Amino acid sequence: MTDTRDSVLYQNFGAYKDVPADYYAKFNVKRGLRNADGTGVVAGVTSISNVHGYTAEDGVKTPDEGRLTLRGYDIFDLVDNAAAEGRFGYEELTFLLVTGELPNKSALDALHAVLDEWRNLPDGFVANLIMNSPSASAMNMLARSVLLLYSYDQDADLITPKHEVDVAVQLLSRLPRLAPLSYLARKQQSSRRMYINPPEPGLSTAETVLWMLRPDMGYPPQEAQMLDIMLMLHAEHGGGNNSTFTTRVLTSSGTDAYSAYAGGISSLKGPKHGGANLKAIAMQDDLKASVDDWTDEGQVADYLRKVLRKEANDGSGLVYGMGHAVYTLSDPRAVICKRYARQLAQGTEYQPEFELIETIERLTPELFAEVKGSSKAICANIDMYSGLVYKMLGIPEELFTPLFAVARQAGWTAHRFEELATGRRIIRPAYKSLDGNRAYEPLAQRESFASQLKKSGIASFEDAPND
Repeated sequence: MTDTRDSVLYQNFGAYKDVPADYYAKFNVKRGLRNADGTGVVAGVTSISNVHGYTAEDGVKTPDEGRLTLRGYDIFDLVDNAAAEGRFGYEELTFLLVTGELPNKSALDALHAVLDEWRNLPDGFVANLIMNSPSASAMNMLARSVLLLYSYDQDADLITPKHEVDVAVQLLSRLPRLAPLSYLARKQQSSRRMYINPPEPGLSTAETVLWMLRPDMGYPPQEAQMLDIMLMLHAEHGGGNNSTFTTRVLTSSGTDAYSAYAGGISSLKGPKHGGANLKAIAMQDDLKASVDDWTDEGQVADYLRKVLRKEANDGSGLVYGMGHAVYTLSDPRAVICKRYARQLAQGTEYQPEFELIETIERLTPELFAEVKGSSKAICANIDMYSGLVYKMLGIPEELFTPLFAVARQAGWTAHRFEELATGRRIIRPAYKSLDGNRAYEPLAQRESFASQLKKSGIASFEDAPND
C-alpha cells in the first residue's frame, strides 16, 4: 500500500491554516461559543437543570459557591436523601429529569419494572455484533451498539412521544449491560474467555453494572450504593456541556433518537469532556512515580509547579481535575464525591491515595496563582475524585468514561425531549468566512502540486500548522 504521506491529499493539510487570534475579536466571534470572560454564550433556555458557579453584574464576573439543581431540586438533597434511606437514587433522579417530577413509590416501581423488561438484548446481538468485532475503545463500541439497535426497531425513524419514550427507556435499561459487554469483548479477544452474566430482574442500574462485571455476580451493598451515587452525580449537567449540546444539535436536525444519543456518546469520549477522568488518574500516577515521597507536601508542590510550567506529566500545563468552565469556588459534584469517597477509602489501602488527592486539591489554587500570575478562582471538579472511586470499586479504567455515558443517558433523554418539544428550529450558527476570490485556471495551465506547496511554505503533512 502506498504510504499516505506520499499522497497529495495528505501533503496539503496546511490548507487548513491557523486563523489569526485577533480575528475572533475583530469579528466578535465567540470561540467555542464562549464569551471573552469564559462564560458561555446563551444558546437556549431549559427547565431541566441549572449549573451555577459565579454571579455576573454589569459585565463583572464574581466567583461563587457552586450549585447544581435538577428540575429545581438541589443535587445535595437528591443524593443525600436517597443514601440516608439506604436506597438507590439514580432511577428516581432519572424519573425526575425525564418527567419533571419526583415519583411516588408506585411510579418508581413502574419505572423499575419497565427497565427490567428491556434488559435483554436482541437475539444474536452480543455474539454477532459485540464479541465478533471488539473495539479498542469501549466508548466507540457503545456508540456503535446504540446505532445497531436502530436496525432492530421497525419504527426507528418515528418521532412521536410514545416511540421516543420507548427508545429512551430501552437505552436506559440496556446501556448498563452494553458498557460492561463492550469492555469484556475486548478483554475476551486477548484471553479467549468471556463470561456473560444474564440480566437479573429487580436490580438497579448500579447493581446491573456490577453484576455484569463480576464473574461471580457478587458485590457488597456499599459498593453498589457508591456507584449509584456516582451515576446520580453524572446524570445531568446543563444543556451547554458538549455531549448534551451535541445531542440537542442532532435532535434539531430531525434525526432519529439512536443517532442523536450515539452522537452524545461520541462527544463524551473526548478527553476534554468525559475522558477527563482518565487524564486525572494518569497525572496522579505520574506524580506518584515522579516524587520520592508523595506524602511530603513540599515534593508534591514542586511536582505541581513543574506541571503548571509544562515541564512534567504530558506537558499540557494542566493540573487535571482542577478548574471548570462554570464552577469557580466549588463543584458540588466534587464536594459530594469527595465526602463519600473518604468514607469508602477510610482504613483501606486507598486512604493514602485519597489524602494525596486532597493535597493536590488544596495546593493547586495557590500554585496556579504563583506560576501563572493569575487571580482566577479554580476548584476541584468531579474528575479529581471519580477515578479513585472507580478504582476502589474494582472498575477497570476502560469503563470510567462508558459509565459516565450510562449515567448521562438520563440527561440526554430529557434534553432531547425538550428540544423536540420547544426547539422547533435547526441549530445552525454562522462562521465568518476568510476566503477571498480566486481566478479559475484550466487544468493544463496549473503549476505542479509541489510548487504550490513550496509557495505555501509547507513541504509535507508534518509541516502543516497544528493547534
